[in-house]
Amino acid sequence: MEQMVSFACPVCGENLTQEGSSFRCPAGHSFDRARSGYVNLLLPDGKHAKLPGDNCQMVNARREFLEKGFYRPMADALCRELVGELDGKNALVLLDAGCGEGYYTRLVYDALTSNGLSTRLLGLDISKFAAEKAAKRFRLEEPVRIAAASIFHMPVADESCDAVMTLFAPFCREEFCRVLKKGGLFAMVIPGERHLFGLKQAIYDHPYLNEVQDYPIEGMEFLRSVPVDDTITLHDGEIMSLFMMTPYYYKTSAEGQQRAADLTELTTETSFQILLYRKN
Repeated sequence: MEQMVSFACPVCGENLTQEGSSFRCPAGHSFDRARSGYVNLLLPDGKHAKLPGDNCQMVNARREFLEKGFYRPMADALCRELVGELDGKNALVLLDAGCGEGYYTRLVYDALTSNGLSTRLLGLDISKFAAEKAAKRFRLEEPVRIAAASIFHMPVADESCDAVMTLFAPFCREEFCRVLKKGGLFAMVIPGERHLFGLKQAIYDHPYLNEVQDYPIEGMEFLRSVPVDDTITLHDGEIMSLFMMTPYYYKTSAEGQQRAADLTELTTETSFQILLYRKN
């Protein structure tokens, strides 16, 4: 029976323990782990669509793009910040809320463990396609569990996490505060004002800057913002992989999509802000 790291039952909230390929709670609710390694904890009444979250096309495009290292400078900066803030923690529990296909999840886990930080990791994404890809990045014997679940109803026990990270995912302050221990670390990555502005210039008649929200979060102490800016040049299929992994693709006219498809080279800014907080 595996009790090293686990989720909470989405039905009753009791702790889930793993028995073979199933996750069970004391009340008898059971959830089977898929062959790829993830467990579906998204209840039918918690879905807003038949297949919520990123579809298979978006997940594959994101995986193809990220694996080429275009966003690696931001990922490395995030890893440095987390290692520095969590140094000295013993058997820490990290939650990746909105883990996507697991690119950042894997890098952060490796960075923490290679720096001597014993880490138990939970990853959540509402897309079962993303959760499946993320689970495949980890070996079954590693203390990592990936589930399909909503950030707005996370199957995670109260005050059970030493750290929570979320990258480009929906924001739910109440849930993040609920699952974090007192003094726990919260790390959020958001796009900067000019993130992908070159792409917008190529496909829109009137490109716009991203809106950057104010930093304060009720119930958390703001520590600092770490900007990570870069310029990348993409060619041919790399351009469409980037375009298709963003919400822009599904909000752009057919004319705009064709403009992107016709591009053979694109140079664009990337701009990120890593925001760090500590729960009061």
